[in-house]
Amino acid sequence: MTNIDLVKQAYSHFSTGNVPGVLALFDSAMEWHECKGMPFVKGDGIFTGPEAIVTNVFMHLPVFFDGFNIAVSEIFGAADKVVMVGYYQGTNNATGNSFKANATHVWTVSNGKLSRFFQAVDTATINN
Repeated sequence: MTNIDLVKQAYSHFSTGNVPGVLALFDSAMEWHECKGMPFVKGDGIFTGPEAIVTNVFMHLPVFFDGFNIAVSEIFGAADKVVMVGYYQGTNNATGNSFKANATHVWTVSNGKLSRFFQAVDTATINN
């Protein structure tokens, strides 16, 4: 499986809510960089290890957003980096406003596992 295929598989699992499938693709020391502007992020937004990512990111999504999903526009990569360009959509539960926010993810793949995630997202649109 190529690095691009690995990342595509992760988004396929995300789209069906298959969290165990996503976690199976993560390195045990996976480093997740969530944007500080996301409403649930406390501190620097960096979480290490699958358990910390589930607790500090995945578990918060349905609390803060209704119908949250990722629409992938394109995925491309070179060497150990894979980039996703797309957008997030859903409804912010605090404001009641729906959103469609640009999002870019940069993944690092090491030894056939996802080892690092960096997110750049239009949090102003999400929080509006």
